[in-house]
Amino acid sequence: MRLLHTMLRVGNLDRSLMFYTDILGMQLLRKNDYPDGRFTLAFVGYQDESEGAVLELTHNWDTDTYEIGTGYGHVAIEVEDAYDACARIKAKGGHVVRDAGPMKHGTTVIAFVEDPDGYKIELIQRSGRED
Repeated sequence: MRLLHTMLRVGNLDRSLMFYTDILGMQLLRKNDYPDGRFTLAFVGYQDESEGAVLELTHNWDTDTYEIGTGYGHVAIEVEDAYDACARIKAKGGHVVRDAGPMKHGTTVIAFVEDPDGYKIELIQRSGRED
């Protein structure tokens, strides 16, 4: 068994694709419209789906916003340098909600950014780079 994807419902697919591809550097792997169901599925990631887990962005055509709820936590992405990643994300107009720095009660360097729908994305600096 292996993890395939995590699905996030998004209110504006173009805005979300811009965030995940232009700001976070993922690739659009595939996108399919389902007119009879009035929704579109777009899969984004850093590698092919056969090589690792990806995100499924689900856009229901008649829904512009969602409530995230209290059960959702975050999606985590490993980065080489969390400080540099935050600077690049800010420069591209992304929303950093917790700047890079050591986590509470630890030394791992983390940061948090927020996508256009309010989903939190944790950036975890690769081990051995604890600045």
